Amino acid sequence: MVWLAESTDRPEPAVSQVMSPRPRAQPIATVAQGVAPSQSPPPGWDLAPGVLAGALALLLLLAQPASCWALSDAQQLVVESWRLVNQSYVDPDRFEAVNWRRLRQKAMEKSIQSSEDAYAAIEAMLAPLGDPYTRLLRPADFASLKANTEGTVSGVGLQLGLRPEAPGQASEAAIVVIAPLEESPADQAGIVSGSDLVRVDGVLTSDLGLEGTAARLRGPAGSRVLVQLRQANGSEREVELERREVAIKPVRERLIERRGHRLGYVRISQFSEPVPAQLREALGGFERSGVEGVILDLRNNSGGLVAAGLASADDLLDGQPIVATMGRDGLESPQQASPGSLYSGPMVTLVNGGTASASEILAGALQDDGRSPLLGERTFGKGLIQTLIGLGNGSGLAVTVARYATPSGRDIQNQGIEPDQRLAGPEPLDPGGSNDAWLESAATSLVARLEASVPAQPAQAVQP
Repeated sequence: MVWLAESTDRPEPAVSQVMSPRPRAQPIATVAQGVAPSQSPPPGWDLAPGVLAGALALLLLLAQPASCWALSDAQQLVVESWRLVNQSYVDPDRFEAVNWRRLRQKAMEKSIQSSEDAYAAIEAMLAPLGDPYTRLLRPADFASLKANTEGTVSGVGLQLGLRPEAPGQASEAAIVVIAPLEESPADQAGIVSGSDLVRVDGVLTSDLGLEGTAARLRGPAGSRVLVQLRQANGSEREVELERREVAIKPVRERLIERRGHRLGYVRISQFSEPVPAQLREALGGFERSGVEGVILDLRNNSGGLVAAGLASADDLLDGQPIVATMGRDGLESPQQASPGSLYSGPMVTLVNGGTASASEILAGALQDDGRSPLLGERTFGKGLIQTLIGLGNGSGLAVTVARYATPSGRDIQNQGIEPDQRLAGPEPLDPGGSNDAWLESAATSLVARLEASVPAQPAQAVQP
């Protein structure tokens, strides 16, 4: 499954909030460069060539309309975007390979009259970097991404993914409802997991794609959206939903009883600001309930705030290494867990192909440090970290600023993490649901570990 989240560090303030006003660009240098060096001064003039060039430049400058003296707001947006990427991108060697300065010049040679013109120029400028994670975020996308990391969003409360194509079929993967958020408009309308989302306001989701579909479902609280669904039995239904502020609860937990053992199950669906506190609350509840082991579910968790992932690792590790990040200077910055942990008992961790970035940081640390075996499928393989930077007009940039490696030094970019135990398919559509065979496998594995750790009781002597 593919999820709409990614790993970033804490979003940066908008450019307009942190930058002092930049001086207006002056075209004097350009005009002076246009004076032909072979020109000779008129007879009787006794001026040095540099003075003559400066005088001619000044005359030409004064003859220009005022609009030529400064960059427009739209042009300034392009220049600022180039500068921000130039000073923070993780791989400065890439700039030389793509002729980065020339890309800025080519962008500024275009007619940039509006924000849309600026957005197109910025996207064209960033494309040669070949990094899909370093990108422009238009105002709606930037606001949505920030809202997701803060744990709230205005929409209908549908968690969406891609249903893989059936073998031998060439049709596009369908956009499927993973689950409605509890007490959300979608939940109250009876939308169930496994339904295909066919249209949003009459537009085919196959044309919109996953991110476009999610964007269409979001909107101002009180507005309405019409969705068309195809249910598991093939029947279709249309539902009109009213958008509202939906509190995303990224941590969900419950108790499981298996073969006389009490287990704690905790699922983290994404790493947003509320996660560390919610995880601590869940682990505290497990302790009070006397659980013997914990199942941590990171399936379909494609990231979020790296800081939230690190804090979660800190709660489960006792002074052990978590991750090493490498910035544009090539220097490693190791992250170590604090001494002590909130939970130190037996545990297993579920992962799949949707486990990415910040959740891979946590999974890699648990595996490398011998804290928890991983069960499921190979993870996604996103070993890059982005920062979010506001551009002041509501848009923003996501810029790759670091790479990371697991405690044992593994670079997982495009490789992922192989689990200790692969689980047989088909992969459950609704992780943690009532028909989740992988969760049953994890519970069986954890119970086996618990029972194996119980010392054998000495045999009782039999009286004749």
